[in-house]
Amino acid sequence: MTAPRSVLIVGESLAGTTAARHLRTLGHTGPVTIIGAEEEGAYSRPPLSKAVLKDPAADQSLGLSLDGLDIGVVRSAAVAADPRRRTVTTADGRRIDYDALIVATGADARRLAAPGQRGELVLRTLDDARLLRTRLADAATAIVVGAGFLGMEVASACAGRGIPVTVVDTDRPLQRILGDHLSAAITARAAAYGIRFVQATGFAVLTGDPVHGVLLPDGTELTADLVVTCAGEVPSVDWLAGTGLADRLGVGVDDACATTVPGVFAAGDVTYLRGDATRPHRRAPFWSNAVAQGRTAASSALGLPPSGPSQDDYFWTEVAGLSVKLVGHLPLLGEPTTVDGSVTEGRALLTWTHPDGTATAVAYGRRKPVTALRQLAATSGSGGTPGGDRRRTIHASAGSSP
Repeated sequence: MTAPRSVLIVGESLAGTTAARHLRTLGHTGPVTIIGAEEEGAYSRPPLSKAVLKDPAADQSLGLSLDGLDIGVVRSAAVAADPRRRTVTTADGRRIDYDALIVATGADARRLAAPGQRGELVLRTLDDARLLRTRLADAATAIVVGAGFLGMEVASACAGRGIPVTVVDTDRPLQRILGDHLSAAITARAAAYGIRFVQATGFAVLTGDPVHGVLLPDGTELTADLVVTCAGEVPSVDWLAGTGLADRLGVGVDDACATTVPGVFAAGDVTYLRGDATRPHRRAPFWSNAVAQGRTAASSALGLPPSGPSQDDYFWTEVAGLSVKLVGHLPLLGEPTTVDGSVTEGRALLTWTHPDGTATAVAYGRRKPVTALRQLAATSGSGGTPGGDRRRTIHASAGSSP
């Protein structure tokens, strides 16, 4: 393709700002414009639940700078796109032309409140985190709906303040992601940390107006001063209505972050990797993946081959005072292939070998540089041989942190 004269990025997100920086790194000298909806500008979201809820000073350390790169910024939400005319319209009435478009609008928090029901708290933006931090200062009890990464981090922030907190979900904490083995250990650790878990038999309903509780399918109602919904995310695609670019999963892309529309690419939490006969559609709304896709989308928008993989399976979380880092595919099914250390004591390195021959490495409460964790995952795989070597080696001693 002919190199574009102008590139428009919709979404002042991690993926969007990464794409902007990479365009300049690749030597693109033409106009680059970012459309962003938040007055705060670009900032990193993972610290919202890990740091901002604990310390107001963390607010000032989140910014994603584009200084010195000659990037135009439009602070008004995108409301419509016309891929045929290659234009995007913003809420303040501007119509911005482009030669190549990168969609990086991320996702919004999934909400459970009924229409008109007030007071639901979520955590997706800096404003959300600031409001929740203020409410935590006065709360005596809390309920978190959702036991995924975000829900357990919010619950940990509550428990860290000495607030009794109950987490409600249909599955045990992180079970859908980390599997039974680690979920059982994390559930036990969370309980000792002051996090109570209630397993519901179906969907919970928020009660009160404003919200003050949760009604479980068996008729039990739990109430608290603070109720936070951490039930996943919804791709931000309303502005793409009528374009054919988006569906309920988000914006579908291939390994080059190209959409089905010529000249349009996408990256980050708004995307899913399109499947085929050999693989299902896959969403991976994680920090590392947004970075990898941002770079790939920039390369593809310029007609260049990607400088690295468009998927990066690196994840991390902090639950009940314990750090968990992972490199490799999720979910983790069955028992680990190898264990070095003690999961019960909260100091272990583990690997899982998957049927496709790849492996996932986990640092569970152990200090392990991500480069070393990547190497462990690479060397633990079976070279792509289906089935792999399923032998399990257990080392009894915890050992020292690397």
